Amino acid sequence: MQKSDFAYELPRELIAQAPLRERDGSRLMHLGADGPEHRRFGDLPGLLAPGDLLVVNDTRVINARLHGIKDTGGSVELLVERIEADRVALCQARSSKPLRPGRVVNVSGWRLGVVEREGEFFRLAFPVAVSGFLERFGETPLPPYIEHAPGPCDSRRYQTVYAARPGAVAAPTAGLHFSECLFERLAERGVEVSAVTLHVGAGTFQPVRIEDIARHRMHAERYEISAETAARIHACRQAGGRVVAVGTTVVRALETAAASSGGIGAGAGETSLFVTPGYRFLVVDALLTNFHLPESTLLMLVCAFAGHDRVMSAYAEAVVERYRFFSYGDAMFCERAGDV
Repeated sequence: MQKSDFAYELPRELIAQAPLRERDGSRLMHLGADGPEHRRFGDLPGLLAPGDLLVVNDTRVINARLHGIKDTGGSVELLVERIEADRVALCQARSSKPLRPGRVVNVSGWRLGVVEREGEFFRLAFPVAVSGFLERFGETPLPPYIEHAPGPCDSRRYQTVYAARPGAVAAPTAGLHFSECLFERLAERGVEVSAVTLHVGAGTFQPVRIEDIARHRMHAERYEISAETAARIHACRQAGGRVVAVGTTVVRALETAAASSGGIGAGAGETSLFVTPGYRFLVVDALLTNFHLPESTLLMLVCAFAGHDRVMSAYAEAVVERYRFFSYGDAMFCERAGDV
């Protein structure tokens, strides 16, 4: 398929710029056998059955964006892609002219050295531990389509309530809708919850730049699956329950692990899995996800899971029905195409 097969028109005003007052107050489109059904996110327990397993991504967003001045005098915005060592990080850099190895970036009076370039990224040496430096001087890395500067609300709401393991530079946004109260209702319903970790990288916002999507290459992201989660997935499938992925990051972690081992085993690794229509899913039975950018790899994954024509038609209906799109927007609950 071509990139243009995943294009759609989205009015600018439907791009959510702020979260709703209540996490679980968003709308939820159920994409099942009978086509789109319009619900509220609080209806989710009724769409699940006792014995189903929700798998969430427990990564925690770090303060990954920094503002600095190059030693040549120009301003530069840094976005940490990943922390590679105690004092070394791989970063994106936005400036009028590219950074050069050997140069220095001044951030709040501290000197960061440009070590080398690696593709679209730059490796920087920090004078102190990167994690502590970001905690002190960094800001919440809101997506580029959110137009306001990050504030106290964003530092809290651009984070899931179950975020536990620091390392992401973008939130696993399907999880932003969950509240503690909703988890209590899911437990009462007999729905189990388990976690994987995938540290979402800045590459999640990188556009597909070529029309032939078969030539696109994904940035690698680190993931980890615990022995407990692997055992719960196996038990769920053995008992006939559904494995429900909360977000595309969970899909990529689980499907990568299954493809490499023939089943879900505990372990850590990297995934650069690019899921497009025609992909055969090995683990995930249902998908909870937000509404994604046109022509994005995330939309392509959803189309692979729930069917291209069904998903694109549902997106068109979501526009008509004035759903809120992207990170702070509404959600979809998708049944797998072969199951409806």
